[in-house]
Amino acid sequence: MTLLTIILIAIVAIEHIYFLILEMFFWTKPKGIKAFGLKSNQFAEDTKVLAANQGLYNGFLASGLIFAIIQNDIKIATFFLICVTIAGIYGSYSTKQIKLFYIQAIPAILALISLFY
Repeated sequence: MTLLTIILIAIVAIEHIYFLILEMFFWTKPKGIKAFGLKSNQFAEDTKVLAANQGLYNGFLASGLIFAIIQNDIKIATFFLICVTIAGIYGSYSTKQIKLFYIQAIPAILALISLFY
C-alpha cells in the first residue's frame, strides 16, 4: 500500500473511532444530540442502548481498517472499505441525509480508488 492509501484508510478509521465515541458516550449529551439531529433528550435516552450497539459496530470497522494497515493487507482493507461504503450509502438512503454519504462513503471510496491505483 502506498503512503497515500494508508493515510486515506487511517482517515476512515479515525472517523469511525469518532463515531464510536459519539454513539457510545455522547449520544445523550448535547454534542451527540446535535451531531445526530435527535428530536429530543427523551428520544436520546430511549435509544441510547441501540446507539451504543451501533457505536460498537463502528469500532469494529475502525479495528478492521487499522488491522489492514498493520498487516499491509489489501484484501482486508478492501473488505472493510466496501463495508464502510455500503454503510454510508444505506445510512444516507435510510435517513434521507445526503451528508452521511459525503462523510462516510466518499472517504472510503477514495481510499478504495487509491488502493487499486
